[in-house]
Amino acid sequence: MANMAQAIRMALHYAEEHLGVMDIFGEDVGAPLGGVFTATQGLKNAWNSPLDERGILGAAIGLAMAGQRPVAEIQFADYIYNTIDLLKLAGNTLWASHGDWNLPMVVKTPVGSGIRGSIYHSHSFDATATHIPGWKIVMPSNPLDAYGLMISACQELNPVMFLEPKALLRVKGEERIPGEPEDDRQLSKMIDAPLGDRSAWKPNWPALQPYAVPIGKGKVVREGSQVTVVSYGRTLPLCAKAADALRDQGLSVEVIDLRTLWPYDWDLVKGSIEKTGRVLFVNEDTEVTNFGEHLVRRTVEDHFYQLQAPPRLLAGKFVPGIGLSDNLEMASVPQLPDVIDAVRKLATEEP
Repeated sequence: MANMAQAIRMALHYAEEHLGVMDIFGEDVGAPLGGVFTATQGLKNAWNSPLDERGILGAAIGLAMAGQRPVAEIQFADYIYNTIDLLKLAGNTLWASHGDWNLPMVVKTPVGSGIRGSIYHSHSFDATATHIPGWKIVMPSNPLDAYGLMISACQELNPVMFLEPKALLRVKGEERIPGEPEDDRQLSKMIDAPLGDRSAWKPNWPALQPYAVPIGKGKVVREGSQVTVVSYGRTLPLCAKAADALRDQGLSVEVIDLRTLWPYDWDLVKGSIEKTGRVLFVNEDTEVTNFGEHLVRRTVEDHFYQLQAPPRLLAGKFVPGIGLSDNLEMASVPQLPDVIDAVRKLATEEP
């Protein structure tokens, strides 16, 4: 099975062959590196930009205004904060032009903890991204969804933020990418650049098939009847593992992968809350003004009289950064025992 970095790479290859993507660029995005996580390795339209996040965003906006479909990468989300005014400009272009100007561009950036990146390579960006109107925002939790969401993003008429959970970029999926060979080693030989001299290397792309995950549609990854858990990105697999562990203990937990943070699939979440009466929102962004707090507020407003217990949020600690050491990183953001404990407490909480 492909890992998430390979899935994103294959989706971008499909997009440059079939969807009109002509520019894929950012710091170290082109040869020889192909991105720090190799997500752009071997792409014919990938090129290296200067070390200038504002220049990257400005170039993407200009290309999109000229009718191109650029995919721009900010190497780590930690370095996207100095572009907030440009992100806001991109987000309001369609609205400010009264619908006359579309901006078909994708900005991809790795987010979150999980690689011992310390204070400069571990930030989340989901809450901040959802504060910028005009953007569609997606965050996959597995390779197949990453492939399908990227293909959908490359077909949008206006800006899409593609947030890649860096902790999951090397994790293999459970479902094959359409067109992916059955032998994992064969896929690696086909599309992974060798170590050392890469000057003569060219990828041998598989015959990839179209597969689009609709932006705005979530997915039930575990069905249950007693507690709803809503998550996305790095924490989604933890929630699925928690549901499996608690099922063995007699607790039925429904797990929803939002996949899209905006526009999010409230109908899916709503139906599950109406069924279980208890909901826990889980992500790793800092807990103050967290995106999950918005979902808690909407839950209370829409479902107050149906709730069997107060809705809860499990999120990252409100600290300025994440420490380099193992124990500090793991204490800063939710881990599997935290999810299990939070679900168990919610399941027994009285209204």
